[in-house]
Amino acid sequence: MAWVLHVDLDQFVAAVEVLRRPELAGRPVVVGGRGDPSERGVVSTASYEARAFGVHSGMPLRVAARKLPDAVFLPVDAQEYEAASDRVMATLRSLGAVVEVLGWDEAFLGTMTDDPEALARRAQEAVLRATRLHCSVGIGDNKVRAKIATEFGKPAGVFRLTAENWTEVMGHRPTIDLWGVGTKVSRRLAALGVTSVQGLAAAPTEALVAEFGPKMGLWYHELGQGLGPTTVDDRPWVPRGHSRETTFQQNLTTREQVRDALRAMAHEVVEDTARDGRDVVRVALKVRYAPFVTTSTSRKLPQPTRDPATIVQAVLTLADRLEDREIRLLGVRAEMAMPEDADPTDRTPVRGRI
Repeated sequence: MAWVLHVDLDQFVAAVEVLRRPELAGRPVVVGGRGDPSERGVVSTASYEARAFGVHSGMPLRVAARKLPDAVFLPVDAQEYEAASDRVMATLRSLGAVVEVLGWDEAFLGTMTDDPEALARRAQEAVLRATRLHCSVGIGDNKVRAKIATEFGKPAGVFRLTAENWTEVMGHRPTIDLWGVGTKVSRRLAALGVTSVQGLAAAPTEALVAEFGPKMGLWYHELGQGLGPTTVDDRPWVPRGHSRETTFQQNLTTREQVRDALRAMAHEVVEDTARDGRDVVRVALKVRYAPFVTTSTSRKLPQPTRDPATIVQAVLTLADRLEDREIRLLGVRAEMAMPEDADPTDRTPVRGRI
């Protein structure tokens, strides 16, 4: 039988840091920004010991420090995490399954087997032996169920979620527990009277389509039933675009400062796209005004291009629409023309000084 396994490294970034500094084992570790909680930045990963005190990914470092002043704060070291991730993925490929990499710390495995639990345990043992990192494995009859199953296996466990036990395990849970449903979507669903996974599965498709549109409305309805793709694709991932993002330690207060910062980030994005050798078709600008209001805007280029000056100017043109307010964060994104045979999933990394 065909199975999908979702392998997720437990507290990956924090675990890599503890391997480098064994004396931190068992202590609350918070990784983010430059490792200085007095500066602006957000938590990239918190160890389980830190999570027990309410520290989580995306939380401002200053808030994390208030919750847990005795935590060990460390800077992000992307190169070290990428190297560790490469070792993990090479180990998973050695098991003979089809491997679809989702990011530094997770991947889907596709396999034909009568005993998926045995493969899951082999994967855990192989990764631990090769990297000294622990992982959890979700087993499913499709990607959605495998991904969600992993949460029930954490830490370092295995859990199977299929059509047979979907309603029993997930039916009573809130919709936010579904993969792809965040706070905003769950609130919009609640406004429709849909608060549980089972309620979403039973909701009238007409109401969901009216609220979310024909594509997403139907997708959310299927998600409530645990339906999803079953094919694991090991083709090399082709990025749809590249982004750069910076949180400034001091707010930008003048248009000259904003344009200088955007010009620098736009040139970095141009360099990233140049390495892919594909035309840029759209640029986007993200801005976070002080204290914490975030907006974004984008524009399609008149013609696909690789010309740096044209791309940078398009970004600066978007900047003309910005409000005359202090700015704490800026982000620039360039979307590229996709090859016909590329994986359409967009998992674009955002590089920046957080």
